[in-house]
Amino acid sequence: MMNTAKIVGIALIVISLCAGYVGLNRVADSTKEINFLGLKIDASNESGQMQGFLYIGAAAALLAGGIYTLKKSS
Repeated sequence: MMNTAKIVGIALIVISLCAGYVGLNRVADSTKEINFLGLKIDASNESGQMQGFLYIGAAAALLAGGIYTLKKSS
């Protein structure tokens, strides 16, 4: 039977993957560049990009915590 530390570690890793996916999509959706009559127009949403980077940072922290928890429980 799995102990609770392993379950928590696996849950943290799964949550980190979801948060990373959301973060990458936020950054990609917030970064737009439009060519209009030969002019490049930057239509980036900086607050959306920042939010995406925060998701990615949280995902990295959760992943590290999940791996640490799994190794500690072994």
